Amino acid sequence: MKLTNRTVFIVGGTSGIGRGLAQRFADVGSTVIVGGRSAEPQAGLESVRMDVTDPDSVLRARDEVLAAHPDLDAVITMSGVLLTEDLRDPGHIAAAETTIATNLLGTIRVVDAFTPHLIARGFGTIITVSSGIAFLPFPLMATYGATKAAVHSYTESLRAHLAGTGVEVAELVPPAVATPAMAKLNPAALPVDEYLDEVMELLAAEPTAREIVVKAALPLRWAERDGTYAEFLERRSQPLNNLPGR
Repeated sequence: MKLTNRTVFIVGGTSGIGRGLAQRFADVGSTVIVGGRSAEPQAGLESVRMDVTDPDSVLRARDEVLAAHPDLDAVITMSGVLLTEDLRDPGHIAAAETTIATNLLGTIRVVDAFTPHLIARGFGTIITVSSGIAFLPFPLMATYGATKAAVHSYTESLRAHLAGTGVEVAELVPPAVATPAMAKLNPAALPVDEYLDEVMELLAAEPTAREIVVKAALPLRWAERDGTYAEFLERRSQPLNNLPGR
C-alpha cells in the first residue's frame, strides 16, 4: 500500500491504536482525518465527531469529510469496545448488544458509507480491524471475539465484492496491544509504538497484504493450523475462575 500523499479517514482515530496510526500516516506525508465520539482538536490532524452506532451520525460525518476532501482514498474503521462478560449471568446481554452495535454494525456502517465514493474514484483502500481473538477466543470477552471473527469474515466477503473496482481491502489483525484499556487486562500486551512500527512496515508492502499480522499475533492467527488451539484456549479460559461466584 502506498503510504505517502494519501488522504486517509481513520474512524476511531481519536485514541489508542487508531490515534497512533493516524500520526504515523501524517508523519509520512498523508492528509489524515480522524473520527470519533470525542473529536477534540488533534495536533496536526483534522477531526470529525461521529458515533458509529448512530447511522445518521455516520452519514453526517461522511458528508463532512467528503465535502472537505473529495480526494479521500483510504478509510480505516477502528472503532471498538472491549467489554468482559459472565455468560452465566443473563445480564451480560447489555454488554453483548453494545459490543455488536459498535464493533460489527459500526464497521459495516462505515464501509457502506464510503464504498460508493471509492468505487466511483476507481482507486482506494479500505482497512478493517479484527483481532487475534477473532481466531482464538479469549472467553472472558466472548462477544468481543465473536464480533471480531465476524469482521474477519465480512472483510473476506467485501474483498470479493470489490474485486475489479480498483478498491483494495486489507484487515489489521492486532494481538493484545498496550493501550490504556488493554494494559490493565494484559500486562504482557505489546507496546503501542512497537506494534505500529511493524504495522507500517507491513502496510508498505506491494501489493497490499490481505491481512496485516504482526509477529506477536501469528500464534493466535494460526493456532488451529499449528495444533496449539486447545492448549491456548484452556490457558485463556483461566480468568473465568476470577468471576464472582466461580
